[in-house]
Amino acid sequence: MQTIAENIYYDDSYTGVTVGAMTFPYGTLLIDSPLRSEDARTWKASLLTQSRGTHRLSVILDIHADRTLGSRAIEFPIVAHNQTAEAFQERTTVFKGYHSEMGAAWEHYPEVSGTRWGRPNITFSEHLSLHWGGPEIRFEHHPGPTPGAIWVHIPDEKILFVGDAVTPNQPPFLARADLETWHETLNLLASRQFIDYTIISGRGGSITIDTIREQRTLLKSIGGRLKTISRRKGKPDETLKIIPVLLKKISYPSKMETFYTQRLQYGLLQYYARCYG
Repeated sequence: MQTIAENIYYDDSYTGVTVGAMTFPYGTLLIDSPLRSEDARTWKASLLTQSRGTHRLSVILDIHADRTLGSRAIEFPIVAHNQTAEAFQERTTVFKGYHSEMGAAWEHYPEVSGTRWGRPNITFSEHLSLHWGGPEIRFEHHPGPTPGAIWVHIPDEKILFVGDAVTPNQPPFLARADLETWHETLNLLASRQFIDYTIISGRGGSITIDTIREQRTLLKSIGGRLKTISRRKGKPDETLKIIPVLLKKISYPSKMETFYTQRLQYGLLQYYARCYG
């Protein structure tokens, strides 16, 4: 567990996503959840030993299974954007793991199949603030990776948790994305407004402005190539030809090549079918 500021933490050692937490005088807030239930309970227990106040909340930064499957094991009320809550209505009560080869972390852990979803209890549309005896905590809607993607913003401490807005050293998840909106979100993140901020990615911990710019360049390349395929009336399978080019733009361990190829295969096919028909 890494300390960012007084009573504000992140941990990138768990399976799934980078998680965050705040332990303020009036209560404890958890940001996302480790993928596996046993890890989620361990994370929760480690924070409750130093928690204060009686309030307990968990916030999920988007709909992705890697960050939402462990939420039920934490047993806190869940905050999410209303579009994320609506997306849960499309899901069965129990996670079946139907779609394999999506390039998601949960695919490496078959034991998560059969997990019951923890569904959001509190939702919002644009922003929501908490005042728990410490600095203001803001939940802000910043779509792009998914329609309901959000950030956790602590303005007084200049800290942002941005989820999958930036995925350093790995391909982005594209199946539910809006690339143009995502690009606008990254323009904001790279602006002077956040120049002195500590920014925590949901898949890699603390990131720099250079990492944000690299993500923006990669998304611009993906969007441009897909538009080119669409203009010549290309079929969805043609999107797979651009995968080797995209992977060359990312620095990643060679052992991950097959896994990341699967992520792009699934994401590109889903995105192209949804956006270009």
